[in-house]
Amino acid sequence: MKYFKLSKRLCKHSAHVCRVKFSSDGSKVILSFGDGTLQIRAVESGIRLHILKGHSEKVNSAQFSPDGTLIVSCSDDKTIRLWDASTGRELKQLQGHSNVVVNAKFSSDCTTIVSGSYDQTVRLWDVKSGQEIKVLEGHSGYINDVGFSPDNQLIASASFDRTIVIWNANTYERIHTLRGHLGCLRNIQFSSDGLFIISCSDDKTIRIWDTRSGTTIRRLTGHSRGIRGVQYSPDYQTIISCSLDRTIRLWDVKLGIQIQVLEGYSYLIAGLDISPDGNTIVTSSEQAILLWEAL
Repeated sequence: MKYFKLSKRLCKHSAHVCRVKFSSDGSKVILSFGDGTLQIRAVESGIRLHILKGHSEKVNSAQFSPDGTLIVSCSDDKTIRLWDASTGRELKQLQGHSNVVVNAKFSSDCTTIVSGSYDQTVRLWDVKSGQEIKVLEGHSGYINDVGFSPDNQLIASASFDRTIVIWNANTYERIHTLRGHLGCLRNIQFSSDGLFIISCSDDKTIRIWDTRSGTTIRRLTGHSRGIRGVQYSPDYQTIISCSLDRTIRLWDVKLGIQIQVLEGYSYLIAGLDISPDGNTIVTSSEQAILLWEAL
């Protein structure tokens, strides 16, 4: 079990940061800005390596591909874009959504992207060609998050309709609809074996779900306002969350108890990520990117 302390401010900025994500080797982060730009920064020095320009409206999220060669971003401008991670050059635009695209993520083999949008659809895209593969429909509200299971056999989508849908990634059939949250869903992630999903909601709770039965295993409470981000540590023994209550909290997965509260923000926390080695947490807010190091 690791505990963390505030280490340093990576950078200060004037534009609103929507999300921050580590590269696969942990040496860089990708920042998504409300002004339509992205930045790649070195973690150790904080130096800005590249500015990525192309989106015409707010960038809602971005992430490096698992092999570290590409970046995928999505925006209020209804597009998904692929970028060269080493140069910051735009490679492709993926078009098809009819409303804001909130999240887009790679499959673990880097061949496919899954995206979720305010148009209430989940879409699958071929990375190499940039072509749309499939449209999945079934939610009755905006879709806030999507993701593949580590073995790429399942897809999960989380929505304003307060449900998580689990889809078969090969047949595209709906396997389960997970119900229990009393507020809109914000963030989800599969466990390493794909047997569990963690989720967070505006209802101030985190839930751990069994993907085979579709039932809640644990319900974690402690945040005093809606939760905007939730993530497993790399060893899947800890859950990290961030909330509108301006705190980051760490939870023991097996026991379902809170183990640490990190404070240091005077502004709302927009997003978080944890480095691949599990030793650094990065958090974003309206004014700063902070790094938290393991003790």
